[in-house]
Amino acid sequence: MKKIILLTLALIATLSVSAQYYPNGRPIPPRHRYGNSYNHRTSHSYFGSDTYYGFRLGLNVATVRSDAAILDGSDSRTGLDLGAVIGTRLTSTAPLYFETGLSYTEKGGKGTYQGDKFTYRLEYLELPLVIKYKYPVSPDVTIEPFAGGYLALGVGGKIKNYGAREAYSSFSDDNAAFKRFDGGLRIGCGASFDMLYLGLSYDIGLANIGHDDFDDTRTGCLNLNIGVTF
Repeated sequence: MKKIILLTLALIATLSVSAQYYPNGRPIPPRHRYGNSYNHRTSHSYFGSDTYYGFRLGLNVATVRSDAAILDGSDSRTGLDLGAVIGTRLTSTAPLYFETGLSYTEKGGKGTYQGDKFTYRLEYLELPLVIKYKYPVSPDVTIEPFAGGYLALGVGGKIKNYGAREAYSSFSDDNAAFKRFDGGLRIGCGASFDMLYLGLSYDIGLANIGHDDFDDTRTGCLNLNIGVTF
């Protein structure tokens, strides 16, 4: 896993150094980087092309908060987030975009139950669904607040009971495990400099991922990611 992360960071750094672009995401020679489009912020050429795509690598700081003591992982756990995004412009009069994609993300938490330490690793395939506004602050820099939601499907993970030295699947029909489906709200803000992207977001889980209808079990996740956008 460490080799994958290092190779991905190396690729991101190489791509961000080797190309320059306006906020429309198209690589251009340096001699053309400062044109009239910046002086006319209402122009289509400044706000960008109709579609963009990119790759993201991030770090999650996640928790699972539950009314059921055996599932409560309110101490945070770190995990990996790796995926791709695609955005489509919604209007020709403003830099407003709909962004989605697909990512592999690790959530979960840590807790104790009857004196035993537990860790919960929840691995998801996740679909973001957000509206993003790209506010230009210079020919090379945009600030990009966004809000929306996400849908997630559990594909793996382990619950570890350190007291009994046992490990079992995070997703099963057992009341001491979790449901596979999750979904909720996502808010955050990103910044683009040339092809380089940096973003910070927070996921608020709305789905009850526990099997007991009377005990709410919900995820929360802070994510910091870096990537490239084309």
